[in-house]
Amino acid sequence: MKIGFFGSRGIPACYSGFETCVEQLSVRLARRGHDVTVYNRVPFNPYREDTFQGVRIVHLPTIQTKGTDTIVHTFLSVSHSVLLRRYDIAYFCGVGNSLLSVFPKLAGAKVVLNVDGADFARAKWSGFGRWWLHKSESWAAALAHSVIADNGMIRKRYKELYGADSEWIPYGSNVVTEDPGRAALDKYGLSAKGYFLYVSRLTPENAADLTIEAYLASKQEWPLVVVGDAPYQSDYIERVKSLAAQSKKVIMTGFQFGPAYRQLGFHAGAFILPTAIEATRPVLLDQMGFGNCVIVRDTPGNLEVVGDTGISFAHADPLPTLAAAMNRIAANPQEAQRLGVKARERVAQYYDWEVVTTRYEELFRRLTGKE
Repeated sequence: MKIGFFGSRGIPACYSGFETCVEQLSVRLARRGHDVTVYNRVPFNPYREDTFQGVRIVHLPTIQTKGTDTIVHTFLSVSHSVLLRRYDIAYFCGVGNSLLSVFPKLAGAKVVLNVDGADFARAKWSGFGRWWLHKSESWAAALAHSVIADNGMIRKRYKELYGADSEWIPYGSNVVTEDPGRAALDKYGLSAKGYFLYVSRLTPENAADLTIEAYLASKQEWPLVVVGDAPYQSDYIERVKSLAAQSKKVIMTGFQFGPAYRQLGFHAGAFILPTAIEATRPVLLDQMGFGNCVIVRDTPGNLEVVGDTGISFAHADPLPTLAAAMNRIAANPQEAQRLGVKARERVAQYYDWEVVTTRYEELFRRLTGKE
């Protein structure tokens, strides 16, 4: 099959969960003999080669503003696909791109659209942007041959609001048991299993500020490592940095990918996920695959992923309950280790990337009738 991936910033992953998903799926599908293309966004993705591990890369530009970044690049990508390269499967990342899926659909492709969470509810959007993302959900339901929901809450929303059946295929993860090294720990002066880890884009809905506030309230001796950054969020990032400056034990590293990310994840004492957005976060699965104890906000989407392998804090009263969870784990390393083992086992059973890739491959074959 000829498969095109649209709407992400491209591979190798250097930004967020969508990019990780696209990298893992595209490389695995290429290994299985499929003809796979990913559209990389210039200048955001620095990779400039024409192939990556068997995947063809098409490099196209964009207009670098919050409102135009994704949609302009996706428009150029679908134009390229229609004019120069037809696909059997057009896989779109992000509901905001749904209207553009009509072009490869008219050219004969089967459209698969991963809608992620309720994007319109994110704090960075207002006015026309929020309207567009909300309206895009109905366009996705109407235009896609298959809407992909990564958890049960999203499936429920699309069924109740739009009458659309969706395909439940979660994000995946890799089970990591071999020590990836400690160079990143040495760089930041960290001790293995002796720090809290937060990883996300620094946007309001991802609640880095809440995490730091709870950490400061906990009066913990363990450092808090904050991994991430974000374009177009200067005011919010200044708030996060201002909070971090209140303690020398809060370490902000910026974006980390590759070996540094794996090292910081593998050796963390506990990983914290404070977001309330109802979507499966690939970073949560990553950290479970590392064998980490995870501390999550008790939203249905987060609890669906974690099951009984982590601990939660209260969505309705997050600051004191997250601080209490931090203190609990730091005081009980045996509990953290036990939960980390269970988390890794859960990933191996339900979220392994090879299993996820097989589910996508079966869906693509069902849609196209091709082997």
